[in-house]
Amino acid sequence: QVQLVESGGGLVQTGGSLRLSCAASGRTFSSYTMGWFRQAAGKEREFVALITWSTGTGTRTTYYADSVKGRFTISRDNAKNTVYLQMNSLKPEDTAVYYCAARQIVTGFVATSPHQYDYWGQGTQVTVSS
Repeated sequence: QVQLVESGGGLVQTGGSLRLSCAASGRTFSSYTMGWFRQAAGKEREFVALITWSTGTGTRTTYYADSVKGRFTISRDNAKNTVYLQMNSLKPEDTAVYYCAARQIVTGFVATSPHQYDYWGQGTQVTVSS
């Protein structure tokens, strides 16, 4: 079992920045692919970014939704069992509840659908004012 707790959401003006954090419980954090998703009011939950890594080589791999490429950066600190989402140049359309998610790493598998994740946090609200 993995428990995830997000923090760092809030209200920011267009062009501003926020950093979300997701703290994970458990001793096997390094064996999980970690993803960020978001859900705007009245819309389906959508993929934002993920970070995974090779347990053999330690190589980290990241993927981003086209809508956030170049503006958001996902990172993880396995020693702190924490994943981060640095969000820059925020736009009103980034307004949503942001969720952290986890699934077991499968080498070569890129999981961008919410249905492919087993564990979820409670979400944190991000509001970008125009």
